[in-house]
Amino acid sequence: MEQRRRDERTDLLTPASDAESGRAIVIEPTLKHAAARGISARSAADTRTPDARLAEAVGLAGAIKLNVVQAGLVTLNNIRPATFLGKGKVDEIAGLTKSLSASVVVMDCAISPVQQRNLEKAWNAKVIDRTGLILEIFGRRARTREGALQVEHAHLNYQKSRLVRSWTHLERQRGGFGFLGGPGETQIEADRRMLEERIARIEVDLDKVKRTRKLHRDSRKRVPYPIVALVGYTNAGKSTLFNRMTAASVLSADMLFATLDPTLRAIDLPLGNRIILSDTVGFISDLPTMLVAAFRATLEEVIEADIILHIRDMSHEDAGAQSHDVAKVLGELGIEATDRRLIEVWNKIDRLDAPGRARVLNLAERQAAENRPVPVSALSGEGLDRLIATIEGRLGESRLTIDLSLDPADGAGLSWLYRHAEVLSKDMNEAGRLAVTVRADPDQVARVKAKFPT
Repeated sequence: MEQRRRDERTDLLTPASDAESGRAIVIEPTLKHAAARGISARSAADTRTPDARLAEAVGLAGAIKLNVVQAGLVTLNNIRPATFLGKGKVDEIAGLTKSLSASVVVMDCAISPVQQRNLEKAWNAKVIDRTGLILEIFGRRARTREGALQVEHAHLNYQKSRLVRSWTHLERQRGGFGFLGGPGETQIEADRRMLEERIARIEVDLDKVKRTRKLHRDSRKRVPYPIVALVGYTNAGKSTLFNRMTAASVLSADMLFATLDPTLRAIDLPLGNRIILSDTVGFISDLPTMLVAAFRATLEEVIEADIILHIRDMSHEDAGAQSHDVAKVLGELGIEATDRRLIEVWNKIDRLDAPGRARVLNLAERQAAENRPVPVSALSGEGLDRLIATIEGRLGESRLTIDLSLDPADGAGLSWLYRHAEVLSKDMNEAGRLAVTVRADPDQVARVKAKFPT
């Protein structure tokens, strides 16, 4: 197994020895014909190098406090149906597992239940593929009942197809009484039935969650505060930016999936607009489809947002590939790259050296004004004023301007306008009336005109 080239910056978490989950070996399989082009075996369309993939896998393992004692690339001529890897590599890693006393082997790819079972027997260690690893992280990060339900739903769907990897007790049968009773139900069928019953109960609870979230969104629409949702690749700096903009204390750390449950805060912008900022779960390449489906209720906050800030880590060597992965997930949610709600935020410019910083800033300035990304540093606050101005400008594009005439003594009416619309100007006219120009969302225009008929 080829040793990885260690990159201290991408070793996102080094767990303390007294808190580790176990000693682990991380393997990044690479197909030989793809390795010549620097492409991982996980996806021939991915532009990341195998080294970058491996560094990310080590970060994922660290996120659940696995002590990674060995990590490396394995080049394959082809994928074996029984063990994924060739016999020689299986034997080599079996020796490594024994000599390093590793209890977990992480395969940074998707493996079948049969391959997982065969590798566990060969290595005498627990084998986790990429999907299982991400599910494990989500299971540990979920704090709310909603998040726990969504993770459990995804995990049970994953396990349902993997009962084959369990031990031989699943082959026992529970038959009827007497010689006419028939063979009965095997233990594996009983376990699968119990899983399906639990999945059905969770889906009922998730429907309740979905309805509750809809009620919350409907109540927010009655008080028309625009929703600004933060999305991006995991560890791109969403929570740090959220904390900077809201003065909140959401967990932000240099590790993958530091935050999972969505957080919302109301903030006031300089021009008087009040918005609700929403921090959401980070995306990652090859995000399990079952997780996307399970977190649909949470991601609906993004689908219905007025502005979507796509946070990118411009200091990362694979920033382009990460952006593609986020765009892919957004596309699955029905949000295309041409959506006017999208604003790209190029984060972590403080980590760039002088030439890299100049290159990023020049690249941003060369973009068309209507789609120009905003370079920022969520850590230092640099560029935040420009970002807020961009948000206010984008919100103003969809709003309609209305001219109103109020009684100067109608303080309550003026106060209502400040709460429900953006007051652009107010002056006394020649008739002794208060001329007020406001800007309101399209769905609020009828309310404003009904309250202040001209």
